[in-house]
Amino acid sequence: MKRVTIQIAGGMLLLSLLNGCAAFRGKVTEVDVNNDDHLAATYDFIDMRKITERIAENLVGSGFLEKEGDPPVMVVLGVDNRTKGYVDMKPLTDRIRTIVLKSGKARFVNAAQRDALLKEQAYQAAQATPETKAKVARQLGAKYMLTGSLAQLQSESGKQVRLSKTEVNYYQLTMEVTDLQSSEIVWTDEQPFAREARKPLIGW
Repeated sequence: MKRVTIQIAGGMLLLSLLNGCAAFRGKVTEVDVNNDDHLAATYDFIDMRKITERIAENLVGSGFLEKEGDPPVMVVLGVDNRTKGYVDMKPLTDRIRTIVLKSGKARFVNAAQRDALLKEQAYQAAQATPETKAKVARQLGAKYMLTGSLAQLQSESGKQVRLSKTEVNYYQLTMEVTDLQSSEIVWTDEQPFAREARKPLIGW
């Protein structure tokens, strides 16, 4: 009887250890990019998708583009990161450019690949046949440049006797279109958003 009890206890211990190991196993789960559940109070991909859609839609529906008639040529020259941490701005500008380009309201030159274009043109000038090589000095000149900045203001709860700390992050994306000939800002828009998170001072 005693031996049976020991065997049962050993089996239960083994089962418990196996279940415990399962908790530490790696797991990959597909995430819905349209999900609105934020994991932290800081800027994330959900914010990127929302604010770029609003900015792009406002740009597409802007009055200055309607007055242009033919879709003008634009160049994206980046967004300044004025947040407290590292933020990759390229997905943000890429998404705005994609939405505006698909609308047919503007055309874009590829400023990010200018060096690569020059190298390819130089190669073709030396190696390609006259019938197939790209014509030099035939690139489009942009009429407008699209720039912007992403700024952050952060506040935290003061030092008091409490079990949790509240953190509030305010962000604002500002985008503007500048006429390259006159330096006039012909369009601008801003999209603010804020998020509050409460963190336990004791816990995991």
